[in-house]
Amino acid sequence: MKDKPVVIGVAGGTGSGKTSVTRSIIQRFADKTILMVEQDYYYKDQSHLPFEERLQTNYDHPLAFDNDLLIEHLEQLIDQKSVEKPTYDYKVHTRSEETIHVEPKEVIIVEGILVLEDERLRDLMDIKVFVDTDADVRIIRRMMRDINERGRTLDSVIEQYINVVRPMHLQFVEPTKRYADLIIPEGGQNHVAIDLMATKIQTVLNETQDHFN
Repeated sequence: MKDKPVVIGVAGGTGSGKTSVTRSIIQRFADKTILMVEQDYYYKDQSHLPFEERLQTNYDHPLAFDNDLLIEHLEQLIDQKSVEKPTYDYKVHTRSEETIHVEPKEVIIVEGILVLEDERLRDLMDIKVFVDTDADVRIIRRMMRDINERGRTLDSVIEQYINVVRPMHLQFVEPTKRYADLIIPEGGQNHVAIDLMATKIQTVLNETQDHFN
């Protein structure tokens, strides 16, 4: 008998398709029993810093994340308590004043590039997943996102990828693959792996549905 939600960590490099994997899994459960907690909502508050200094933020480094708050919120959700999830404003490079009210659910998927990097986070997870996608695919996806959604120029995206994103991936993200229970190649395109994950989750839900409030 389980008396707490199942926590699943989904990690992988920028543009690997980890968000697509997570959303594909969630879509298979019409009764909304899965909660998605995004690590990039938990970038550190930088309101105390001058704007020029915030512009230098390395969003691909472990120190950019407020893992203390993320862990606190996960522990509260595991204890079946609601939390106020922070949001981040990339235009001013600091945390927004707005929060999102989040209720606990039977399955919590924690998604982000470095969710397997912090041992404290790993210790909260029942299943650890790494989404592994070729670097050329990831950089193209990163370009499309940053240009279309964040108003970046092509030159700035390429420069950031070469000088920051790629080195950080090799130093911090790629090594966390060794902690994964399951490695999913090609992200959201790997329907077999996603179906297997969904089947596993459904099995867990069937075992715990009589015990979760």
